[in-house]
Amino acid sequence: MTLATAPPSTDQRIVLAGRTWEQFKLIQKGFEDSPGVRLAYFDGTIEILIPGREHEVFKGIIALLMGVFFEEKDIEFEPTGAMTQEQEGVVSAQADESYCIGTSKPTPDLSIEVVFTSGGRAKLQRYQALGVPEVWFWQDGVSTLYRLRQAGYELIERSEISQLATLDLELLGRCVLMGETSRLEAIREFRKAISKG
Repeated sequence: MTLATAPPSTDQRIVLAGRTWEQFKLIQKGFEDSPGVRLAYFDGTIEILIPGREHEVFKGIIALLMGVFFEEKDIEFEPTGAMTQEQEGVVSAQADESYCIGTSKPTPDLSIEVVFTSGGRAKLQRYQALGVPEVWFWQDGVSTLYRLRQAGYELIERSEISQLATLDLELLGRCVLMGETSRLEAIREFRKAISKG
């Protein structure tokens, strides 16, 4: 199954309930030649997301700024992007961006989701089944952070990943929005602010 290469202007999302893991794997195989399509499975529900242009622009800006932060703060990292994370027969998910901090690991330390349509917090169940320690949702310039605890995810004010604890989330949000009109200005402003800290 091949989709048009130009992304739609807005996200397109299809949710199919009451499906099996086997049905999900067949759909996943059908989309293997369609880069950019994100597929997820959890608790009998399949989600097919075709991110819109705006979604991809903001995802890219977040990745740029996170890269600048890691470089400025001399933090080793592995960007795992939208790699498929799976627990066979139970869950499959693809974050917008994901990172292993310090060293490479089977499960990323951080997954970031850009939210333009619904389904934000519901995705936490997928990440909990995968054991992702921290999940960030970016929506309208605001980051909402969750940390995995024994009882599930808990809303937190700042990252509990020690290397990211000094990241100013308001600055990040402001620069991500700035990046919509000029990526260079956003990077320069972000770099200038974090190099002072």
